[in-house]
Amino acid sequence: MGITVFDRENKTSYEEKQYGGKKLMFLYNTIPGRAVLRFFTSKAYSARNAKANSKKSSAKKIKSFVKRYQIHMSDFEDREYDSFTDFFVRKTKDGQRPVSRNAKDLISVADSKLLAYTIDCDLKMKIKNSVYTADELLRDNGLAEAYKNGMCLVFRLSVDDCHRYMFLDDGELLQTKGIEGVLHTVTPIAAKKYKAFSENYRVCSLLLTENFGEVVQIEVGALLVGKINNHPVKSFKRGDEKGWFELGGSTVILLFKENCIRLDSDITGYSNRGIETRVKAGEKIGVSLC
Repeated sequence: MGITVFDRENKTSYEEKQYGGKKLMFLYNTIPGRAVLRFFTSKAYSARNAKANSKKSSAKKIKSFVKRYQIHMSDFEDREYDSFTDFFVRKTKDGQRPVSRNAKDLISVADSKLLAYTIDCDLKMKIKNSVYTADELLRDNGLAEAYKNGMCLVFRLSVDDCHRYMFLDDGELLQTKGIEGVLHTVTPIAAKKYKAFSENYRVCSLLLTENFGEVVQIEVGALLVGKINNHPVKSFKRGDEKGWFELGGSTVILLFKENCIRLDSDITGYSNRGIETRVKAGEKIGVSLC
């Protein structure tokens, strides 16, 4: 039940190990599992899980987790972690995620697996077997209309990724709002029956950027991710930390207006085949056409 990912750094493809794969198969693909799914996708369950993983005793899970998911700990701060949650929100060492400073470069906002989609003239996009509209994602048709024929970038953060994310450019935060919802997994196993990106709890921010115009950034909560933490800032610089997710895999979505960006050809090519590209925070993934 692996997910095929293209690693652009090594120019190879691999099968990503699915965290909790057997449990997810039970919850999403069996009748008994779907009967109890509502409980497991609730914020209450995520809060309970977060509490357990914040205990000192949970730190014993770190070593085996690092080994199973082949996490390169040399990229991260060299310190002892007080709990599994403390480990999960770890920070990278200075210099490990250099940010492209070319003003017209589009950068990845997180360590993640990236897919790109076109928003059509009806504001629709097909994401992982489900058809979404920009209005469903934003719950604001007035704002959504501006992104007709634009681009939607989906950065999926899996459990092996650093769960901190950044701003893509210099700019100002024009508005932000939280949208209540449940907490489905954001992996493809849920996509056949559930529209996780429009059903899950999420935070939508409208950013006025210097090189990409008005961009919408959406942080989407997921199964076991009960909290999205954003810094309370009004202005920002390219590469500044915007926030972080607590525990579990999750997603950052960026919406761009028509003819605003051109993605690098490898990302476009693999996205057209439905294959995610592994990217690191700060690296160039395209250019501005604005």
